[in-house]
Amino acid sequence: MIDQATIDKIMDAAQIVDVVSEFVTLRRRGVNYIGLCPFHNEKTPSFSVSPSKGVCKCFSCGKGGNVVHFIMEHEQLSYYEALKWLAKKYNIEIKERELTDEEKQAHSLRESLFVVNQFASEYFQDILYNNIDGQRIGMTYLRGRGFRDDIIKKFQLGYSTDNRDALARAALQKGYKEDFLVKTGLCYRKEDGTLRDRFWGRVIFPVHTISGKIVAFGGRVLSAATKNVQMKYVNSPESEIYHKSKELYGIFFAKQAIVRQDRCFLVEGYTDVISMHQSGIENVVASSGTALTSDQIRLIHRFTNNITVLYDGDGAGIKASIRGIDMLLEEGMNIKVCLLPDGDDPDSFARKHNATDYQAYINDHEVDFIRFKTNLLLEEAGKDPIKRAALISSIVKSISVIPDAIVRSVYIRECSQLLQMEEKILIEATSKLIEQARETKFKEQQRKKEREQRMTETPAVQPSVPDTPTNEPQATDTTPDLNNNTPLPPEPTPANTYTSYIPAEGNEQKVFYAKEEDLVRMLIRYGEKTMCYIENNEGEQVPYTVIECIATGLKEDELQFHDPIHRQILQECEAHQHDPNFIAERHFIAHPDPNVSKLAADLVNDRYQLSKYHSKGQKIVTDEERLYELIPRLLLDFKLSIIEEEMKNTLQALTDPIVAQDSQRCMEIMKHYKELQETQSIMAQQAGDRVVLKL
Repeated sequence: MIDQATIDKIMDAAQIVDVVSEFVTLRRRGVNYIGLCPFHNEKTPSFSVSPSKGVCKCFSCGKGGNVVHFIMEHEQLSYYEALKWLAKKYNIEIKERELTDEEKQAHSLRESLFVVNQFASEYFQDILYNNIDGQRIGMTYLRGRGFRDDIIKKFQLGYSTDNRDALARAALQKGYKEDFLVKTGLCYRKEDGTLRDRFWGRVIFPVHTISGKIVAFGGRVLSAATKNVQMKYVNSPESEIYHKSKELYGIFFAKQAIVRQDRCFLVEGYTDVISMHQSGIENVVASSGTALTSDQIRLIHRFTNNITVLYDGDGAGIKASIRGIDMLLEEGMNIKVCLLPDGDDPDSFARKHNATDYQAYINDHEVDFIRFKTNLLLEEAGKDPIKRAALISSIVKSISVIPDAIVRSVYIRECSQLLQMEEKILIEATSKLIEQARETKFKEQQRKKEREQRMTETPAVQPSVPDTPTNEPQATDTTPDLNNNTPLPPEPTPANTYTSYIPAEGNEQKVFYAKEEDLVRMLIRYGEKTMCYIENNEGEQVPYTVIECIATGLKEDELQFHDPIHRQILQECEAHQHDPNFIAERHFIAHPDPNVSKLAADLVNDRYQLSKYHSKGQKIVTDEERLYELIPRLLLDFKLSIIEEEMKNTLQALTDPIVAQDSQRCMEIMKHYKELQETQSIMAQQAGDRVVLKL
């Protein structure tokens, strides 16, 4: 792990205009720079770079952030990989924390396996280009498949001769250990202890991670070497660095195109990916003949919500592969299916068509997965009532995992027409499955909560933390007042104690969320700034900061931010507000957590200025000049909106059938609702008749 001092050094050295200019042509506009966005196709520049703040943002697609986020997005790297990229550019030595002996050993093993795989890849490529058999057999085969030399080189294809221990001997001569050759799967030991190459007599397809490291190989036997060989393809076995269920072939070469096109094509094999690249379609990956796994889905979901599965028309293969696609639906991805003409697979079809024709065919023939699955199973079921019943159950199960209620409703209506069945029956069946899934999830959460409670129970007396916020007003008024003594804010409350009936996700369009984000924006931009001066218990005038006002204002009503990242930001503000030279904006833009730093970079952008207005028609008054007025208004608006949302979801919780059967739980929820009503009434009195601030 990179230590914070090194991260700060990298952030100080990395000039965002310098970095972005490597990928985007920029021209100056005022104090900023603009250019065409590298993340989507556009003709009018909307990508803005601010050298003073060290952030960039596309005001069309919304992507941007600080210099690390730009490299993460453009090069599709992890946070620490992006830091290392910048460190290399600016010749900064990476200092990582001291690892334990076990971590050092594991890290050393992984790095050794990567090194051995890199050697093997270069060895296979050397054989392909410089060995007689490599040229005569390997290269002849690849060119016979229609692969151009530049594509062969791009995918680092290689060849292994019929000599069954050639790689092993070459590696040992170079000083690589036998143990590493076996652990990577490049070789295996025979009964007599000698090493044997796994991929002899085959064309080699290296498998790359998302960052470009080689983790495995696939080898295809050639027709001239098929004697006594049972399998056409041999793949590397699972190892310390390779887990087949977590890798997608071609993802390293496709990631930028997937982001740019906002769509991913999924095919089955190595040659399908390579041929489509050669035809000009680069946003394509392969599952390498296996059913999709949740890890592979998450890998695709990092780049796009849209996926099109290409099938070659083999009915048996289609039926086998659609079983795992429900997981894609559950992730909320938009799935389409395209059947290629009879006799063609993605590889052969790509060799016959250019990118424009290929893309046009897909656009004309792709259909939504649910419709595709319904038509496919209908054709199979025919008039058999038992098969039709099984078909309906299968379709309903697929629809039930879709998280968006509107999308579910559309599919139910369409399937009702296709299946010639009453829509009401399908709705009831879908609702039943959803309820069963919700009940199962609820029970799992309860069991998890019980386990956590048992683990935290200790004989010692612990300070009690209420399970649900009581929202009772505090006896002491802690709002800033120039004429009254005001106690300093209490110590920060752990951000993980927050309990709410509001759903954890999907609140971005809610009123309370926008107001919460406004407060977080003020924390990041002006957190350490003094709003006003107040008199403490000793009669001294002390500065009262934005951080203190927001933190105290929330605690007096036992409220917290709903979003966990927002809670983390407030907690860190409280923890560091008295540190010398603490500046919230600088602290969070350079934060080691990429989610926090990305949010901070978005919120400090000048386009998000809350308001600038003329005071009495004379001058422009900025937010910073009226913090004493702006912060309390924003704070009260947020409190009212989140209590309103909490009340709505609290009532909704009472409609849960599981809760309805638990009288004690019902009483707890009703008590919570009553407390919220009381708090809302008090706040409404505080608000009086004032007009709620509109942003």
